[in-house]
Amino acid sequence: MIRWREGTVLRIRREWPGAIELDVALADDVVGDGSGRCRGLAYPALVGIPEPGDTVLLNTTALAMGLGTGGYAMVVAIPNRLPKDPDGPGHLVKARYTPLQTTVLGADEQDSPHHALLRDADGLDGMPVVVADLHSALPAILCGIRVTRPDARVVYVMPDGGALPAWFSMSAAELRLRGWICGTVTVGQAFGGDVETVTLHTGLLAARHVLHADVAVVAQGPGNLGTGTRWGFSGVAAGEAVNAAAVLAGRPVAALRVSESDARERHVGVSHHSLTAYGRVALARADVVVPMLPGEFGARVTAQAQALADRHTLVHVPVDGLHEALTTSPVRLSSMGRGLAEDPACFLTSAAAGVHTAALLPHRDTAG
Repeated sequence: MIRWREGTVLRIRREWPGAIELDVALADDVVGDGSGRCRGLAYPALVGIPEPGDTVLLNTTALAMGLGTGGYAMVVAIPNRLPKDPDGPGHLVKARYTPLQTTVLGADEQDSPHHALLRDADGLDGMPVVVADLHSALPAILCGIRVTRPDARVVYVMPDGGALPAWFSMSAAELRLRGWICGTVTVGQAFGGDVETVTLHTGLLAARHVLHADVAVVAQGPGNLGTGTRWGFSGVAAGEAVNAAAVLAGRPVAALRVSESDARERHVGVSHHSLTAYGRVALARADVVVPMLPGEFGARVTAQAQALADRHTLVHVPVDGLHEALTTSPVRLSSMGRGLAEDPACFLTSAAAGVHTAALLPHRDTAG
């Protein structure tokens, strides 16, 4: 089930918070392109800091199979230079019972300074919670929010449907550095956020009460999983996120997954992922944002979204000016390998969800 390989670090390619990208020479080039090397990715918090010349143990399974790991072999260990034992607090184990299970300090565990706050917390005070299927929706949603509310404190809540380490997301790291989000909460088996919690429910509560969010955006990390079946896709959790937000007295806002360029018919217009997650899984009512896209394609999206009208409130949002707003994103907009130029409807739809969310926020009192 795992393809193990040994390699030697040739050079450090680049770094971002929580991750280091490497060039690695392979002892066995069965996953390479004939060059005898591949790109590796190391998480220093798990394996230590790799240096040129280090021998590294790699997991090359997904790379060899051409799966969505960003083209990386994952560094499992630097066996000749193991990191020091951790000495910090925390007994919450994530990636449980795997060889790389890691211990973190959960905001909701007894040793946390936030335990008492979260023990008694039971609601979100009406906080909008934007739910999206794909990780790529995150920066586009933020672009929409910032059209009218650049002052909003937005927290990214990352469940465990895609990548487990938050460090894998260069986008989330850059958005955090630029101040577009004020923190990341990793929930379930996901880890590496500014705040860790056991469940999506305590993750939303931590976003509100620990990080003082005005808005939470819930979307899985990079690397969603789909099987071409109605129920076998990781984005089904978007429906459960609507339920969690509602049960905690938040304001669920559902961002549709829309594409005009996907080669798969089931994802053209409103994706079947959105129709299933919001139309079948979500039992609580949400504001489903329908972008007012032009032409026949826009009419198709509007007609498809109508299937959700009995269960949810459809909110039709103009997209005028949103293309320009999307060009201000500090990170590259990319979804399923397509950018803003190749599939504008995808990102305009997420931005429209952000616009509606911003309209739900109370205005700040700036009086001195």
